[in-house]
Amino acid sequence: MAGDLIPMQENEYNELLQQAVAVIENARASVARHLAATASNTYWEIGKLLYEKKLESTHGSQVVKRLSVDLKELYPKMGMSPRQLWNMKSFYIRYKDSDEKLLRSVALLPWSQNLLILSKDLNDTNTLYYVHESLTKGWNRDLLLNAMKLKMHEKHALAPVDNNFATTLPAVQAQYANEVFHSSYNLGFLGITEPVLELELEQRLVEKIKLFLLELGKGFTFIGNQHVLEYNGKEYRVDMLFFHRKLRCLVAIDLKIGEYKPEYAGKMNTYLSILDRIEKAEDENRSIGIILCAEKDNVEVALSLEDMGKPIGVADYQLIIPKEELKKTIAAEIKSFEEEHENSGDEEK
Repeated sequence: MAGDLIPMQENEYNELLQQAVAVIENARASVARHLAATASNTYWEIGKLLYEKKLESTHGSQVVKRLSVDLKELYPKMGMSPRQLWNMKSFYIRYKDSDEKLLRSVALLPWSQNLLILSKDLNDTNTLYYVHESLTKGWNRDLLLNAMKLKMHEKHALAPVDNNFATTLPAVQAQYANEVFHSSYNLGFLGITEPVLELELEQRLVEKIKLFLLELGKGFTFIGNQHVLEYNGKEYRVDMLFFHRKLRCLVAIDLKIGEYKPEYAGKMNTYLSILDRIEKAEDENRSIGIILCAEKDNVEVALSLEDMGKPIGVADYQLIIPKEELKKTIAAEIKSFEEEHENSGDEEK
């Protein structure tokens, strides 16, 4: 009968929910990328026109002002101010000789973030880093600005890869997993300034799970904390369990308040074995484990992961932004705010 209830186990329902969320999020992301790409392509072509007509601010300003007036009359919502038209030309000049990968990437960014990156005079490698992070982590303009002020591209270049993905995952998935997971995370949004217990740290993260998901990156769905695994008459608890839509796998996170110890890898290996046996769906990939700790020794991490059969990564975290970096960030933010307000009146001139 139509009114009959269809029985469903909790893990079956969770899988159904994950798949429905993945469909919706992928559709929303696709629409956002399409809109950004359309706008970027439009601005690129207009910038190309200005470049090819050899219009410069010294002898072409009147032409651009007239063009701005006529375009704003035809398309009042497109923001065709003289300043924006010159930005379009700068956008074209900056990337006209860049490789295809960078061109495809910047085309997916919102225009405001493209202008921010453009203003920093970065080389192609560093530009690609910030574009990739913005797209994969879903950064807005403010997060991108703070990342650039902290010179995150320099820290990324120095950060070692502390995982065994290359030996435990297929090559393509291992490469993507290395892009998704990082060697260090900044948990400064928790506002912790004194020592805390692991359970308290976990509770803080759960309370601010949306911010934690932003730091982890795009594509994560939170399943639960202190997730219970029952196997062989014993009970195990995973600190935090996620599902990553593009990797198509469960992600277990173990939180440690102290430095990394080799036995943590053995414990995580056990969690992943149980997850793969009792919770992984047939169409999903192997579960991945991430051990988050306050400190780590890279050599010790490499040795402890060398013969592990499950894909495991080790990352450290900052609970607060270092004092000097925080001062610089605040000072730079105030200066930027003042400059933007001083120049805001010029945009429509």
